[in-house]
Amino acid sequence: MAERRACLSVENVEVRFGGLVAVSDLTFDVQDGEILSLIGPNGAGKTTAFNVITGYQAPTGGTVSYNGVVLNNLPPNKVAELGLVRTFQKTSVFAGNTVLDNLLIGQHLSTSRKLWEVLCGMPSVAREESALAEEAMRILDFVGLADRADELGGALPYGEQRLLEVATALAAKPSLLLLDEPASGMNPTEKAKFMGLVEEIRKQGVTILLVEHDMPLVMNISDRVIVLNQGSLIANGTPADVQGNAAVMEAYLGPGAPHA
Repeated sequence: MAERRACLSVENVEVRFGGLVAVSDLTFDVQDGEILSLIGPNGAGKTTAFNVITGYQAPTGGTVSYNGVVLNNLPPNKVAELGLVRTFQKTSVFAGNTVLDNLLIGQHLSTSRKLWEVLCGMPSVAREESALAEEAMRILDFVGLADRADELGGALPYGEQRLLEVATALAAKPSLLLLDEPASGMNPTEKAKFMGLVEEIRKQGVTILLVEHDMPLVMNISDRVIVLNQGSLIANGTPADVQGNAAVMEAYLGPGAPHA
């Protein structure tokens, strides 16, 4: 198998909030086509790292780059335009809009429409709207929500709202999809289906960076796992490597934890 190329590079990133160091000297990369999971105990700095990568938090030091483009000073919408699209730890669906409309909103990054064309009712606008709606329905079918298209996003069960978030992110045509605890609130059946969905997303050429607390899920779908503790990287390797790492066991279980 050909060696993968690093698409995202996080180099010596630090984030401070006053005297609190949330992330310290964090360095790792994400390789094209892989599923990489970022794990660690509560407060380890995982979501802060996500926020830095996607433009929601400026780093105090260090550099984040994607395909050679430095992201440090870019706002979230510009980061998303480069292909980095994320979901959030708490569901952020448009509760008062239909499931289909949620995806149409998510497609705004890929539309070529200009305001004057919309206002003038140009034929090209109608054609594009039809194509976007067709693509949105394809994505809903892909994630298993096609039969919910006309329901309000806020009326879906919590697990399906998480799927809707993923579908809306896919509508923005990401090349790197960042998922922040996407399986939160899912039951075991939903989690099993979600693992299959993540693999299918990867098969479509999307690289995936995942923050997740569900360890069986992480260990089953990840090519590689990065572990943070108290803002610092303490392990980086295959799921098997990380599971047997003494520092990881101590971070989760405390000093004196039995080592495998």
